[in-house]
Amino acid sequence: MPGGTIVALVGLALASPGWQSDPPVAAAKQVVFRTSHGEFALELYPQSAPRHVNAFLERVQQGSYVGTAFHRAIARGIVQGGDPISRDPDRRDEYGTGGLFELLPERNEISHLRGTVSAVLVPGQPDSAGSQFFVCVTDQTQLDGQFTAFGRVVEGLEVVEEISLLPVDEQQRLLERVEVRETFLRDPPPPPVLPFADTPVAELAAHRVVLRTNLGELEIGFFPEEAPEHVRQFLRFSQEGVYQGTTFHRVVPGFVVQGGAAFSREPPLPRELRKYLKPLEAEFNQRKHLPGIVSMARADDPDSAVDSFFIVLQPAPFLDGKYTVFGEVTRGIDVVEGIAQVPTRGEAPIVPVRIESVSIRKD
Repeated sequence: MPGGTIVALVGLALASPGWQSDPPVAAAKQVVFRTSHGEFALELYPQSAPRHVNAFLERVQQGSYVGTAFHRAIARGIVQGGDPISRDPDRRDEYGTGGLFELLPERNEISHLRGTVSAVLVPGQPDSAGSQFFVCVTDQTQLDGQFTAFGRVVEGLEVVEEISLLPVDEQQRLLERVEVRETFLRDPPPPPVLPFADTPVAELAAHRVVLRTNLGELEIGFFPEEAPEHVRQFLRFSQEGVYQGTTFHRVVPGFVVQGGAAFSREPPLPRELRKYLKPLEAEFNQRKHLPGIVSMARADDPDSAVDSFFIVLQPAPFLDGKYTVFGEVTRGIDVVEGIAQVPTRGEAPIVPVRIESVSIRKD
């Protein structure tokens, strides 16, 4: 884990009865934390950690977390909260020492992946769990089997990540007060209907996306028969505004121009659009990487493509079957060639070639 390991500072708390009864019906609901830095929701796993879930729900329903603060963070690692002492700003040096020694461990099969909620422990004392908890901002599988995981953030994880990036002192205590203002239970919302998720393949093929750049317009058509999910995601990003403001951040004359990466977007991608950034399973097909072809960029993992795409400038057979071809430039290849000629420093254009607007038309 970057920055250190998850521990609570040693301290004492009153013992509790241990919450030995069966998990209440409320365990089927989601728990919402509304903080001074935004809100997030989590689901609980009573079958895996019944005592921890019962205790957590009891505190939520009694408002025990309201007024406490998230007091500790490791950048893109974890965020820690739930200490009752953190209600008092004047006791900041004691944060992390309260609400402990209340629960016995319930080790289980839940892995500490991104979003996992787990109980804080005093180092070397497995029976020291209590009201304090931490949220994994990134995968922390080295913690599996050492801490009791009992839930997972299902909405608003970007809020938790932003909290993890706030300034801290040398003891990883947050310098800014991030206070819990409200906690409540809610029924799980129905799964969101993603744009183009149910659009028939034949209808997908009738769509065209027009990218207007500061060097001119280009139009892209699609091959949904070969790569339906890549087409759906590209259309979704185009409609929802993910691609607007991104750049062609990589230019390799005689090879490709590459763009669409969310990290290049100005202004930065709004929080509500980040939920669309999900990896795609590869849809390798028989289409060749010929001039004008649009294919999806990825990392080493074949199933890691998300947002960045590239347009082929010259035949590149060594990419065939290794990257997912999903479209082609149907108009504006001269604009693509113009992008390929911009001055670069390495492979990065010296002056950004920005996608100023995106529109979709249907034949």
